[in-house]
Amino acid sequence: MRTLDEAREVCDKYLPGLLSELARIPLAGLEKPGNRGLELFRASGGPALVIPKSYSGSGASPLEAIQVTRAIGAAAPSLAVASTMHHFSVATVFTLAESLRSSGVEWALLEGIATQNLLVSSGFAEGNPGQGILSPTVGGVRKDGGIVVNGSKRPCSISRSMDLLSASVSVRAEGGGSETVLMLIPADTPGVSVHPFWGSNVLAGAESDEVQLTDVFVDDRLVVPTDTGERGELDELQSVGFMWFEMLITSCYLGMASALVERAFASGKLSAELVADLGVRIETAAQLLDGIARHLMAKEGDNAALTKAMIARYGAQEAIVDASKRAVEALGGMAFISSPDVAYLASACLCVSFHPPSKSSTSRALAANFSGDVLRFE
Repeated sequence: MRTLDEAREVCDKYLPGLLSELARIPLAGLEKPGNRGLELFRASGGPALVIPKSYSGSGASPLEAIQVTRAIGAAAPSLAVASTMHHFSVATVFTLAESLRSSGVEWALLEGIATQNLLVSSGFAEGNPGQGILSPTVGGVRKDGGIVVNGSKRPCSISRSMDLLSASVSVRAEGGGSETVLMLIPADTPGVSVHPFWGSNVLAGAESDEVQLTDVFVDDRLVVPTDTGERGELDELQSVGFMWFEMLITSCYLGMASALVERAFASGKLSAELVADLGVRIETAAQLLDGIARHLMAKEGDNAALTKAMIARYGAQEAIVDASKRAVEALGGMAFISSPDVAYLASACLCVSFHPPSKSSTSRALAANFSGDVLRFE
C-alpha cells in the first residue's frame, strides 16, 4: 500500500530501526502487557520525536508525526496509543514554553525528555462517556510553594514505564470555588503508585492502568494554570493540546485500518472498484488529519481551528471504522477465522470512538457552532 509505505519511510527516518524490530515480534506479543514496544520506542529515540530541535528534540512536524504514528499503528497498535499519550503531553509542554506564561522551567524539562529518552504519561483523557479530555478527577490544595494532590487517574497509558505523569488537577481556590491546573509529576515522587485496571485484551499493551496519587507534593514550578473565556471557550494552550491529541490518537487507528486494507489489497481477490473504494476511505481520513496538522503548523490554536479539528476527527473516525469493516468483509470469513491478527485489528479499530470527547457529548456544541455559537466542552 503506497501511502502506508510512505508513512513507514518517514518513521524509519525519525525512529531508525523501530519498525524492523517490531516486525520481529508477532502482533499478539506486541499487544500483551509487558511487551517490548515502549523499550524499542525509547531505543529508537521516540520520546524526542515532536520536541522542537531548539529544545534538543528531533523536530518532526505535525504532518510527519501523523505519518510516524500511522506506521506504528499498523505494526503495533498498543505502542501507537501509548506513544501518542506521550507526544500529546510533550506538545502541551512546548506550547507552554513558547507562550507568555512560560516560567522557563519548560525548556529544561523538554531538553531532559529529549536527551534522556524520558516517557511522559497522560492523565488527561479519562475514557468515561461524555467526559472532557481535560476534566480533572484529581484534587489538590495549595501548601508551601506547591500543591498537595490526591486522587487517581484511570486509565493512564504508559503507567508502568512512565518517567513523568502529566495531569489536570482541580485545586481549591482561596475564598471558595476551584481552578483547574496542569502539572507534571515525576513518577518516583512519594505517594505515586500503579494498580491494575485494564481488563480487556484489546490494546492491553499500552499499559493503561490506574495511577493513584496519595498526598503527592508538586512544586509550583511544575504547575500551569488554565483559563476559559467569558463564553466557556478554551484558552490557546488547551486548544492546541486538544488538537494534538485528536490528530495523533486518530492517526493510531488510521494505521490499524491501513494494516487491514493492506492485507485486503495483498489478497489479490479485490476488484478495481473495491480497491478504489477502500483507498478513498483510508485517504479521506488521512487528508482530514493532515488538515489538523496544517492548522498546528500555521500556529492556529483559536476556537475556530479547534472546531475544524473536531470536525476532522469525527469525519476521519467514521472513515476509519467504515474502511476497516469493508476490509474485513473483503478478506472474507476464512481470513477472519484463520488469522487472529485480522480479528484483533478489526476490534482495535472500533476503539477510535471511545477517546474523548465522544461525538455524542459534543453534538449539541457542534450544532450550536454551526449556527454561529462558540464551540464549548462541558
